Amino acid sequence: MTDHLLMDVKDGIATLTLNRPEARNALSMEMRTALYERLIEIESDDSIRCVVITGAGEHFQAGGDVKSFNEYAKMPSEERRQNFEKRIHTLHPTVFLLTRMRKPVIASVRGGAAGFGLSLMMACDMVIASDDAFMTLAYINIGTTPDGSGTYMLPRIVGLKKAMEIAMLGDRFTAAEAKDLGLVNYVVPTADLEAETAKLAKRLANGPTVAIGETKRLLNGSLNNSLETQLSMEAQGFAACAASDDWVEGVTAFKEKRRPEFKGK
Repeated sequence: MTDHLLMDVKDGIATLTLNRPEARNALSMEMRTALYERLIEIESDDSIRCVVITGAGEHFQAGGDVKSFNEYAKMPSEERRQNFEKRIHTLHPTVFLLTRMRKPVIASVRGGAAGFGLSLMMACDMVIASDDAFMTLAYINIGTTPDGSGTYMLPRIVGLKKAMEIAMLGDRFTAAEAKDLGLVNYVVPTADLEAETAKLAKRLANGPTVAIGETKRLLNGSLNNSLETQLSMEAQGFAACAASDDWVEGVTAFKEKRRPEFKGK
């Protein structure tokens, strides 16, 4: 166990808190291992219907622990290459989990989301940010390339030319600018971030979980599928939803002109 990641579950919502506030929640090996392990638990727990990822203290996540990189600077070049290729690969299972999980994942962002923090934010399904939050891909500032799916997510969200600008220049941009680019869904006053995150998470957790999971699968798949493949997946998705109890509740509530009460099954 590690205190670099905290987990709280309440009312079907799992909140994962990156917990190294003294280091702006920079990614430690303990944190990346715990994040993967907790997400594995969440994925298989049917009682959890929404996930929130946030950071302790004043920032979301400041990327890798660059101070710890100094120990590698004295290594021979080839040894550094091998070490970092292995190290970066340890992030990939977490990214796959976030995107394949049939549950909505919200990033709740205050302060900085830099480097892997921005990649992590983009890998989540929705983002709600405080109005004083800021983002930067930042990798270029230490002479390296983005990781954690940053180069996959960014051009798909903002377009290739804007992605080149963000990645090659490493400039900081505001939450409002991020919203205009489609990187952030909602920008709220800092004092309201926790309450507004809870409101959004509750809405998703109370929704038809099967339909939300299928919708997530369809939208993520559409980025690489042919039209023919996507249409087939849509038929499969609709059919899977029609086999759920929530679908029966949804159409019954529509007929009875009342609000549906979904159970996530």
